[in-house]
Amino acid sequence: MSEQKIVTVPEIATIEEIKDEIVDVKTFYLRFDNKEIDGNFKFKSGQFIMCTVFGAGEFAVSLPPSPENDRFHITVRRIGKVTNALHDLEVGDKVGIRGPFGNGFPFEEIKGKNVIYVAGGIGLIPLRSSIVHVLQHRQDFGRILLMYGSRSPQDLMYQYMLEEWQKIEGFETFITVDNGTPEWKGNVGIITTLFDKVEIPVDNTVAFVCGPPVMFNAVIKELMQRGIKDDMIISTLERHMKCGVGKCQHCAIGRTLVCTDGPVYTYRQIKTLGEQI
Repeated sequence: MSEQKIVTVPEIATIEEIKDEIVDVKTFYLRFDNKEIDGNFKFKSGQFIMCTVFGAGEFAVSLPPSPENDRFHITVRRIGKVTNALHDLEVGDKVGIRGPFGNGFPFEEIKGKNVIYVAGGIGLIPLRSSIVHVLQHRQDFGRILLMYGSRSPQDLMYQYMLEEWQKIEGFETFITVDNGTPEWKGNVGIITTLFDKVEIPVDNTVAFVCGPPVMFNAVIKELMQRGIKDDMIISTLERHMKCGVGKCQHCAIGRTLVCTDGPVYTYRQIKTLGEQI
């Protein structure tokens, strides 16, 4: 990857396509109006950007596309004033983008390892980038597994991608829902029910985990009981980030600033933050 340049002042981007994902979640495909930036906007899996909705405000959002050969987009849940305003926009409307910010997921460091992804609900959004990136370099890794759970079949993120992933040879995909429907033929139960049905590799393995706190804690417990070390479990921390560059310190947790030191941390690092999370 060529040298990364951070856009510090919001650059105008045009919405080219909008895809409805699940209730209150949409994917916005974007193109920078400045052609030089559009062709040279580099980022790493796990980084985030600040998105400006003009007249409403700015918010931090993870980057779900792969750093290589993937349309630039953001996937956003409607949860407040600014994201509500974003969801009201249409194709052709403009937003402002600055970034990318944060440390990102490791890539070179995990080559040669088995990779486990465990996601709950919209926790699949920030993991998507790494999943696609790793699959683009399939030959560099051992086993690759995805364990994904949601409340219902209707709440499964990226359903069209899940169908594609389940067809990829060498990508072990396991999906569960808390509450099934008559049409649902897959596993029913919380995500930890998958652990007794999947042969989890332990040696030379790294696990990426993202989801709501209850799911996160239960999954961490399962992974560590099976022998995966705390420095081989990686996740992202969410905080309300305002500047993205460590100046306002609005995202501080103890001595760490999520926008610059994170948002990616190992579980060993997360444990040192204790009750401040």
